[in-house]
Amino acid sequence: HTNGQRAFPDKRIMLTRLALSAGKPNRGFRHLSSFNPSNIGFRRHAQTALTPMHCSVRGSLVASAYANPSRHASPQQKRNFNIHECDAQALMAEYGVRVAKGSPAESGAEALEVAESLSKQGIKDYVVKAQVLAGGRGKGSFLNGFKGGVHLCSDVSTVKEMADQMIGQRLVTKQTGASGKPCNKVLVTERLFLRKEAYFAILMDRGVGGPVMVGSSEGGMDIEAVAAETPEKIHNLPVSLTEGPDDAKLAELAANMGFPDPDENQQCVDIMKNLYQLFDSSDATLIEVNPLGQAHDGTLYCLDAKLNFDDNASYRQKDTHSLRDESQEDPREVEAEKMGLNYIGLDGDIGCLVNGAGLAMATMDVIKLNGGEPANFLDLGGGANVDQVTAAFKLLNDDSNVGAILVNIFGGIMRCDIIALGIIKAATELGLQKPIVIRLAGTKVDEARQLIDESGLRMLTTDDLQEAAQRVVRVAEIQKLAAEARLSVKFDLPL
Repeated sequence: HTNGQRAFPDKRIMLTRLALSAGKPNRGFRHLSSFNPSNIGFRRHAQTALTPMHCSVRGSLVASAYANPSRHASPQQKRNFNIHECDAQALMAEYGVRVAKGSPAESGAEALEVAESLSKQGIKDYVVKAQVLAGGRGKGSFLNGFKGGVHLCSDVSTVKEMADQMIGQRLVTKQTGASGKPCNKVLVTERLFLRKEAYFAILMDRGVGGPVMVGSSEGGMDIEAVAAETPEKIHNLPVSLTEGPDDAKLAELAANMGFPDPDENQQCVDIMKNLYQLFDSSDATLIEVNPLGQAHDGTLYCLDAKLNFDDNASYRQKDTHSLRDESQEDPREVEAEKMGLNYIGLDGDIGCLVNGAGLAMATMDVIKLNGGEPANFLDLGGGANVDQVTAAFKLLNDDSNVGAILVNIFGGIMRCDIIALGIIKAATELGLQKPIVIRLAGTKVDEARQLIDESGLRMLTTDDLQEAAQRVVRVAEIQKLAAEARLSVKFDLPL
């Protein structure tokens, strides 16, 4: 059960979800025909106090939204966040789901204490898992040279040794990038010897307009590969938001997952019902268990779980959202969120500052078409003020990967003169040294041009997006060539 593969969204998927999320009542990303459990959408919620119920929380919201659509305004664009495996296991246990015995540890000494406690319960085999929010931990490597983020141990002293090698180090996996992610704690659990492994997930699907349960008898492996190679082994069960899951259909799904015998079938049904209660009452967007394993005595356990939650529900899910670990996130994105900016870091060298998610996507595409690589997705939205614009420029100016900045504003709600004031403030207060190419159009564009002209800051300006992209790509290439030749290039404002 230590090598279950789970799907995580890549940057492009995240960007597409942001672009699709504005003002749509059902904002899922894909249908299950191209199954990826992490490619889930967003939902709107009424701003009312609710108490956790078995299946009626979201159902009542949906019914209310259809009856009174004007009462339910679209939330700010946000992304889902996931929590560490140890926290996911604890949440599932609260809802009556059986998980492996164990506890998290933040040091080798604490890991030893956990292992010794398990040993007193007659447990002789242990698993030590790095708590890092990335897939492929078992095949990853730490920057200190230690191999593997998941280890099996047969004595308590080895547990401490493994924990000491992991905690305080950065784990590099296929999903983290070369810098890896910090491992601040490990999860020490009993090792369960499984005779059967299945897969189970609950997610939102726009095709059915609600949650879907997904099950497979092929657990403990890459579920996307199973869906691609043997799709007949993937079984879907749509669930009514107003009525909840049906016991008979749950029993059929459990049988298709490899648990046809009455006792194991009932165990599986109970687990699915409890997980759905957790999914519904906590505003989860994904619960994924891989594997759902059967131990040698026939008992079913949920192992290696991944839980995602809707950021828009943070006002009523404070306990769950307190589990968020910002150390696992891009610090630029964390800082941008605090300033009310929609930001996602990428790997290119051209910083983008745009208003509107759709225009931001189009801007990145134009940069790519002209041979450049965007360094970020940054959407100011329609209500940004001068301070937010300045903060956005600070993010780009502080990013060592950014060689040039492209500003593309189509003024509607977001006025061009506000952008101009932010540029001027950033250039004067932050000591902005990176070259800027500006394309402004729309509301207050003449006032914006006048402000820039009167500021004495001669930036590269144009009315045409294609021309702006060509210019910023050329400037970024100069920066790159200079860096490769170990030359220093300084772009002073005014240019």
